[in-house]
Amino acid sequence: MTAQEAIDYIEHYGWSTTRLGLDRTRELLHRLGDPQRRLKFVHVAGSNGKGSTCAMLDAILRAAGYRTGLYTSPYIQDFCERIQINGENIPGEALAGVTGRVRDAAEAMEDHPSQFELVTAAGMLYFAESACDVVVLEVGMGGALDSTNVIDCPEAAVITNIGLEHTEYLGSTLEAIAATKSGIIKPGCRAVCYDGAPEVTAVVRGVCAEKNVPLRFADFGKVTPLGETLDGQRFLWNGTEYRLALLGEHQLHNAATVLETVAALREGGWAIPEKAVRTGLAEVRWPARMEVMQRSPLFLIDGGHNPQCAEALTKSLRGLLPGRKAVFLLGVLADKDYAAMMELLLPLAQEFVCLTPLSARALPAGELAAYLSGHGARARAFDAIPEALRAAFDAAGADGAVVAFGSLYLVGAVRGAYQALAREKAF
Repeated sequence: MTAQEAIDYIEHYGWSTTRLGLDRTRELLHRLGDPQRRLKFVHVAGSNGKGSTCAMLDAILRAAGYRTGLYTSPYIQDFCERIQINGENIPGEALAGVTGRVRDAAEAMEDHPSQFELVTAAGMLYFAESACDVVVLEVGMGGALDSTNVIDCPEAAVITNIGLEHTEYLGSTLEAIAATKSGIIKPGCRAVCYDGAPEVTAVVRGVCAEKNVPLRFADFGKVTPLGETLDGQRFLWNGTEYRLALLGEHQLHNAATVLETVAALREGGWAIPEKAVRTGLAEVRWPARMEVMQRSPLFLIDGGHNPQCAEALTKSLRGLLPGRKAVFLLGVLADKDYAAMMELLLPLAQEFVCLTPLSARALPAGELAAYLSGHGARARAFDAIPEALRAAFDAAGADGAVVAFGSLYLVGAVRGAYQALAREKAF
């Protein structure tokens, strides 16, 4: 099996086949020797910010000298991004090797695993056989019945910002979704909770009390922003100054959650020097999250895909671009609340350049452009990303700003196309 054959095999079982539950994952991993039982985990669930939170934790633990695994989804440009050790994507030949074994086990099952279950099993096998000290494990969807929840008690269970999402699977209220995501909290672990909606934090507190799990709460009142530039931001946490490479006030909230998680891990016996915390936060990289690609014109890429993300983005842009408007390179999924997203973006838009994300669930670019035009905006639709990039840069001018936003399915392709054009010096 080649790397591409491995990816093709996994992706043949697409998103639409997802079914919440642990039975198939448990059986698949058992057939592979239960590799997850040989690992320690920091388990992270939430609606927004869980990927950034995972990236920060991974960077800090690596700086502390641990051999770290990082499991996230979806990927931006390369499937292998989903499974990393010490900041390096799984090599193609290693992916092919573990996927071949996962395939053999899966094909012997009466109920074939889904795409997410397959890649979860491949990741567990790779991490275990690579002798990772700790794996930072991002939940795919939900918590209690997500495939990643086959693990035993984690070192820390982390709940990031929670909003209404996947309501057909997780419930129609914040309380119901919080209860589902809190399913990663198990007796014997330590828990950390983002300073979110009161109804969410109440559910998490209740679950921790019921399971006798110590809970650390990331109180955002302890965060004092000190300044933000395109190079990053500085902030105080409990009177101590830190530098964070990621942009946006929301990342300060994620960083506070991370700092509480570090404290929880230290309580559990993990040696994490303060120098490692500072280094990890200052050097963390997380592509397509308010990522600065170039500065003249300014080009930002952000994979936000819901109203909460749009609110965070617009708040950041008002600080980074005071009194200025941006050209938005935009594409959304039809099943997202794009009307609420556009309401937030419209006041900051010089123009919209619309594309169709690479997803069966995408809203066609022409429909998005028509919607925006109907709300008084200048909007154009494009079929090809390179042409859309050139149009956006031309509209912005050398002193302007271009912001790619709306869907990870879009920004990954935009990021790749931009890098190819930059190599050709096409701008």
